[in-house]
Amino acid sequence: MLGARALRWGLAARRAPNGARPQPARVPLCGRRLGSLAGCSLAPAGLQPQLDKFGGVTVHLAQLHTPDSLDQVTFQRWLQASIKQWRAEGRIAVWLHIPILQSKFIATAALQGFTFHHAESDSSTLTLWLGEGHSRLPGYATHQLGVAGAALDVDTGKVLVVQDKNKTTNAWKFPGGLSDPGEDIGNTAVREVCEETGIKSEFKSLLSIRQQHRHPGAFGLSDMYIICRLQPSSFNISFCQQECLRCEWMDLEELAKTKDTTPITSSVAKLLLYGYREGFDKIDITMREFPAVYTGLFYKLYHRELPDTYKNMTEF
Repeated sequence: MLGARALRWGLAARRAPNGARPQPARVPLCGRRLGSLAGCSLAPAGLQPQLDKFGGVTVHLAQLHTPDSLDQVTFQRWLQASIKQWRAEGRIAVWLHIPILQSKFIATAALQGFTFHHAESDSSTLTLWLGEGHSRLPGYATHQLGVAGAALDVDTGKVLVVQDKNKTTNAWKFPGGLSDPGEDIGNTAVREVCEETGIKSEFKSLLSIRQQHRHPGAFGLSDMYIICRLQPSSFNISFCQQECLRCEWMDLEELAKTKDTTPITSSVAKLLLYGYREGFDKIDITMREFPAVYTGLFYKLYHRELPDTYKNMTEF
């Protein structure tokens, strides 16, 4: 989807604003400075707008040398002149990052057509679409990611379960919580299990994914909930008194049969019991890491384990 948006941005950059014959696109390198604006007499000191690889412009007000010296009238004049110039140059969009202590400039930007894209703890990001037609800018993240860990002791057939504190119904469930930004799924499961129960473990596989929309606990947005299979490396429970009412090692078959649990926990317990009896290769979704197209970055791919004859196939 993002690649398609990038392609459309590139096509839009090739169209002349007056309907004239399209010109070859000149897509600058990501992070390249806009030299014409850097030398503009209206440009506030230190402000250096940058081009991204899609033909958009990014402005960080945090770059200002003396933020307090910039008044709203000066900012408005600069923004008006800059938008006019960017349109003439065929730019696609503007990304405006405003620190929370400079929030007075939000209203000024809104009067020029900017809208909110997202906000973080210390800044907000506004956007202005300059291309043809409706905005094709990618939306901000619309999902939260919850991860739970089913820590199964394969020697005893017991699995680690908890009951949340301050719940109307004290149902057994696998310990878990929300994934932190930039945190891998398996690492979230291991961390949450340790924080809630004191049990250390190792990620083995992904067992299930639940998708739910209009989730009250996700600010009315969408929620992804993933349960992982973990191999415990410690067994003495020291659970968090603030989060958990109870915590224990429960026989897996008992968990699969009990009514004192959540529907998703019951379903995954039966899946886990099937794998425990018949072989985890029948239920596991394992992980492999690959280098990304971006230098120095990697991504993780989750899928059923392949036989070596397929895993090591090469093209002739």
